[in-house]
Amino acid sequence: MTTTITITPATPAHTPALKELLEAAYRGDSARQGWNHEADILDDERTSREELDALLADPAVTILTARVGDSLVGCVAVTRKDTQLGYLGMLCVLPTLQSAGLGRKLLEAAEDLARAQGLAAMEMTVIDSRDSLIAWYERRGYAFTGERRPFPVLRDPPVNFVVLEKPL
Repeated sequence: MTTTITITPATPAHTPALKELLEAAYRGDSARQGWNHEADILDDERTSREELDALLADPAVTILTARVGDSLVGCVAVTRKDTQLGYLGMLCVLPTLQSAGLGRKLLEAAEDLARAQGLAAMEMTVIDSRDSLIAWYERRGYAFTGERRPFPVLRDPPVNFVVLEKPL
């Protein structure tokens, strides 16, 4: 990506734009413009404004935003689980900008933030049927822990998560 990308922590004022980005990147026809979406697996809301507000108010959570000028084009959340472990979530890039290296930059920024907080490892959950996404994370040093977690909402057919982890 040749455009200047600015990565900074989100504030509560970013909630509407974050909500719009997350829905566009994960759900519906807009998400299908990129390679990394859940639109063929899930059709509900990805997250609510209230959930985003709660995350932004939580001192254990930092949501990093990627911007081109004033436009929000990506985000990632880092949650401190305990003194050693961070949780990576909500990594997304605007579908029309995927495959240009921005996801990697956001992932690296999240890992740098976790290291700066003194965390030794980062974990994440990925829907088990998302083979290409799991492979992308594996190429960046994440590995299966062997743990599986249920999706928070019952689905038919069932949706499950695999846990991936990377030492920092």
